[in-house]
Amino acid sequence: MTKHFVESSIDNVILHLNFNRTLTYSMILSQSFYLRKDVTVIARQLLGKILVSKTNRQLTSGMIVETEAYSEIEKGSHAHRGKTKRNEVMFGMGGVAYVYLCYGVHEMFNVVTNTENKADAILIRALQPVDGIEWMMERAGSTSSKKITSGPGKLTKAMGIGRKQNGNSLVDGSIWIEDRGLRVSRQEIVTTTRIGIDYAGEDAQLLWRFFVKGNKWVSKY
Repeated sequence: MTKHFVESSIDNVILHLNFNRTLTYSMILSQSFYLRKDVTVIARQLLGKILVSKTNRQLTSGMIVETEAYSEIEKGSHAHRGKTKRNEVMFGMGGVAYVYLCYGVHEMFNVVTNTENKADAILIRALQPVDGIEWMMERAGSTSSKKITSGPGKLTKAMGIGRKQNGNSLVDGSIWIEDRGLRVSRQEIVTTTRIGIDYAGEDAQLLWRFFVKGNKWVSKY
């Protein structure tokens, strides 16, 4: 599959995702999606799904184009050394948001997966804007939609997501993830190492970062 085909297939589909905004609960991913054991499988399958946030009656959304998987069994995870006040949400049942502050500046949005006390999570690293782009630009303080969601700190700002939503349900809360029928094939997914975890030693070499090949909204690292 050529790069040209990847770009055209993904970008053409995303143009039509706004066509029907009638929300039905069948579109929202159920908790069972998040309760599965393999965090890397879920991280791949989140590519092409739509992250939605409704804040102050403003609905914004974006297609997930980049993810990173984390688990308590490896040193890259906040949960590797056990439960703390900061990471306790990771040890609950899957299907909730884990939002934390990075470098004292950036809010980082993660999806908790697996069952209670297993502590797996997926960092959403980049989105391609879909709904409410004007509101996203306003929150980002930008006059252009270019790159406003091409990084984990950028996308939370544009989507109005913060630590106040830490622990919130992704099934019936103000943030949720929808399946609007877009499927990203294995050939369209790049698998590589995660960003900024050199401290994790050998675990830094795990190929647990996934993104849509050729998508211009993927973070640039």
